[in-house]
Amino acid sequence: MRNPVASALISKMRMNQVERYRVKLISLQLLASLGLNPAQVDLISGFIDTYLKLNPQETEQFIEELANIEPKQQEGVMQIVTSWMEQGIEQGIKQGIEQGIEQGIEQGIEQGIEQGKKQEAVELISRQLSRRVGMLSSQLQQRLLNLSTTELEDLGEALLDFTSVRDLEVWLDSK
Repeated sequence: MRNPVASALISKMRMNQVERYRVKLISLQLLASLGLNPAQVDLISGFIDTYLKLNPQETEQFIEELANIEPKQQEGVMQIVTSWMEQGIEQGIKQGIEQGIEQGIEQGIEQGIEQGKKQEAVELISRQLSRRVGMLSSQLQQRLLNLSTTELEDLGEALLDFTSVRDLEVWLDSK
């Protein structure tokens, strides 16, 4: 039988559950012997694999049975199985890269939002402090930049009690 359709359809046949690994092996042996181009082999072997997914026990039996066939046929079947593995690895890498990019974008957005909040808090606190205690030195402005967002929020409340730059310095020294 040198029919690629037959090779694909064998996997779709009703079969005894115990024979599933054997039917898959026969389908792949037939496919390997047809001399098709790689694209055709990929298409048909994908069909076979879709309809004859083996559980771990069946896979083990498939491998044991594969070891018992003629070396030339074994090589042909292994080339098909290896191409599945390569495709799986490629898909895994692609998915990993896509997930990494998505996570990176999410983290970048979160960091950007956090930095924006902090920058806005620094600017607001600086304006409030300038109105409350006068212009701040560049050294004090730098110390404000080194505060966390939470510390800036705390300072926003504390500055309501400040009457001088010294009050700010004391507050900063306590942090």
